[in-house]
Amino acid sequence: MHTRRSHRRTRTGSTRFRGALLAAALLATACSAGGASTSAGSPAARAVGATEAATAALTPLPRATPSKLAPYYEQKLAWRDCGVPGFQCATMKAPLDYAKPGEGDVRLAVARKKATGPGKRLGSLLVNPGGPGGSAIGYLQQYAGIGYPAKVRAQYDMVAVDPRGVARSEPVECLDGPEMDAYTQTDVTPDDAGETDELVDAYKEFAEACGADAPKLLRHVSTLEAARDMDVLRAVLGDEKLTYVGASYGTFLGATYAGLFPDRTGRLVLDGAMDPSLPARRLNLEQTEGFETAFQSFAKDCVRQSDCPLGDKNTAPDQVGKNLKSFFDDLDAKPLPAGDSDGRKLTESLATTGVIAAMYDEGAWQQLRESLTSAIKEKDGAGLLILSDSYYEREADGGYSNLMFANAAVNCLDLPAAFSSPDEVRDALPEFEKASPVFGEGLAWSSLNCAYWPVKPTGEPHRIEAAGATPIVVVGTTRDPATPYRWAEALSDQLASGHLLTYEGDGHTAYGRGSTCIDSAINTYLLRGTAPEDGKRCS
Repeated sequence: MHTRRSHRRTRTGSTRFRGALLAAALLATACSAGGASTSAGSPAARAVGATEAATAALTPLPRATPSKLAPYYEQKLAWRDCGVPGFQCATMKAPLDYAKPGEGDVRLAVARKKATGPGKRLGSLLVNPGGPGGSAIGYLQQYAGIGYPAKVRAQYDMVAVDPRGVARSEPVECLDGPEMDAYTQTDVTPDDAGETDELVDAYKEFAEACGADAPKLLRHVSTLEAARDMDVLRAVLGDEKLTYVGASYGTFLGATYAGLFPDRTGRLVLDGAMDPSLPARRLNLEQTEGFETAFQSFAKDCVRQSDCPLGDKNTAPDQVGKNLKSFFDDLDAKPLPAGDSDGRKLTESLATTGVIAAMYDEGAWQQLRESLTSAIKEKDGAGLLILSDSYYEREADGGYSNLMFANAAVNCLDLPAAFSSPDEVRDALPEFEKASPVFGEGLAWSSLNCAYWPVKPTGEPHRIEAAGATPIVVVGTTRDPATPYRWAEALSDQLASGHLLTYEGDGHTAYGRGSTCIDSAINTYLLRGTAPEDGKRCS
């Protein structure tokens, strides 16, 4: 769901982090977090169809901590220097399987920056940038620990834990750099049976590689388990209640915590919210609509600019989309040179990912216009390739972070697959293409990846009510591409103590993105515990 703390991050600017990824397939566009189960480890009460939202609610865990988990809750962290000025790091143990805590551990990386003062210390503030698969520690060290408001950092120890399977916490690994290069270039808009077979083979090879790397861990990287890990960390840090800011998929992680531990839930900010009640196909379809909404906003802005390569002030927004789709079709037939040292060209799939990357933050729209101009008019694909690489977190040396691997591992465990076969995708194409004439086809095929996952899903869609929790702030952006605004409305309605805070604008997530109204409301909540009025709107 990626973060992308705006693409998710601008990753487009990695300094902001994107918060959501969803399908984690070749277009990697989704922030599909999927659901956990309606009880701590059991399946949902009933099956949920492709267009039907769940009615069963996540069941809280017993208040008393089981004696078998006491060693984890009572462990002491050995803090050490991180190598990053002002930050400390430690390693925390959690049971690999909470149902069988004596049969192996998972080691989780934790980092903190202690409260700077002056003023009363309010405890720990845990942050997560989304994904699933985004490094919370990277987010803490590169942004939250130095970029959150000074008053917040003065009174809270800023803390992050990389979820199990992510980054520094026993990361899931699948493909090496050259293999990932090939994977990301796979055609996700197959024109015939041969190209369909190639796409399916790519998904199968990816899944098999992930399964071979970590067969045991792959069964225990669910959001439900990551939320339980956060409760262990809360206790180890000495906090009675969890204070937390989660973005994109991080909202699903935070809401899951609240659903499991409502009595231990403190001040929770869920920014760029997900709806846990939706099945994977509907999540992917609604996110497809979200990217279309964001693209239409970009298109209207683009034609007002003198350097728009997709039209001028007399061009209708839908024609802008047709022009972009025509460009993608040309790339499908003939990729463009991109000046890449590894010989990669700009393919349709990479160009589409590059455009999607820029949808996360309107601050990247100029970069997108320039990159499209270079590609369309000068036949130079370098700019769009850079945007695509930022999305995939491809490094300069050709290696990749484990973002995409962890993203698939969590998503495919949290929810049953959106589609089980190419035939099901073909049947759904009209619906996806109606949702987005530009991106629909590719996003539909990208939703097929979990069909071949080596581990069966353990979660189902479910509602999260968290009855008894203190007020929880749910933030939604009206033209958010990755987590559509309706998801924030849905989550705030499900939560018994949900307070909806709306940002009327563009981009993915709202806190720290320039709205004084949003920032003031959230800062007041974090520092004083006063939640904004339910339904408050900002621009």
